[in-house]
Amino acid sequence: MGFYEKLKNGIGKTKNAILGGIDRVMQSFVRIDENMLDELEESLITADVGVETTEAILGELRTRIKEQRLTDAADAKAALYEIIADMIGEGEPLDLSTVPSVILVIGVNGVGKTTSIGKISADLVKRGKKVIVAAADTFRAAAADQLAVWCERSGATLIRQNEGSDPAAVVFDAAAAAKRRGADVLIVDTAGRLHNKKNLMDELSKIDRVLSRELPDAARETLLVLDATTGQNAVVQAKEFKNAANITGLILTKLDGTAKGGIVISIKSELGIPVKYIGVGEGIDDMEPFDNRDFARALFEE
Repeated sequence: MGFYEKLKNGIGKTKNAILGGIDRVMQSFVRIDENMLDELEESLITADVGVETTEAILGELRTRIKEQRLTDAADAKAALYEIIADMIGEGEPLDLSTVPSVILVIGVNGVGKTTSIGKISADLVKRGKKVIVAAADTFRAAAADQLAVWCERSGATLIRQNEGSDPAAVVFDAAAAAKRRGADVLIVDTAGRLHNKKNLMDELSKIDRVLSRELPDAARETLLVLDATTGQNAVVQAKEFKNAANITGLILTKLDGTAKGGIVISIKSELGIPVKYIGVGEGIDDMEPFDNRDFARALFEE
């Protein structure tokens, strides 16, 4: 099964939550009126699209109804699909323009950070890249052991130290290894803690200083991993991390089996941060770069 088919199957519950709700509203109305728009608003919010994004969608729909003189509910439905597709926004490829390039991966424990690193490593190795992974989450027991398993499966090289070591020291070793071995990409795992923003900032700052000193010309990505099953809580989490780090992209995990994939729509509009990878399963090949056209097609395709 190709990734598109996995995506289509994986977002089935999200599709039913969003489009099923829209269909139920549209079937109740023949003509456009405020009652219909109110019910659409409730339906989208229920589907975890988010209040702010829902208001933006309905605002644009009202504009199109007025400007295009739409009167039929069927026309409103077609316009709504176009608005949602536009709001998903385009994905952006990783910036891997230098050798090595650096990918810093952040996110709270439990969102799938370690597995995401393993799957992205596998994707990059498959594309012919030489990948080194720095196990800089030295505070969580067995974090490096889990990464070791994923690196073995993906073909990436792991750089690690003992549990409790200074994360910046691990990054220093990994940067040196990346230069020495001619690696294309250095991926850095970080501790998954958000309870103390100062600690997070201090740790990321130390890692940033090491990378800036050791790899001053390297292209840099900072990717935040979010668990799609948490819905709008993931958006709140992203806003917190955005205040603490210069996030360049998002990795959205566990889209399969959740009805809360509507956050794909709200994340881009509310945060202005592109989704760069999406995961729709547990397998090593179940994560790929985000393609907004494929996602919209999987969402709206009959």
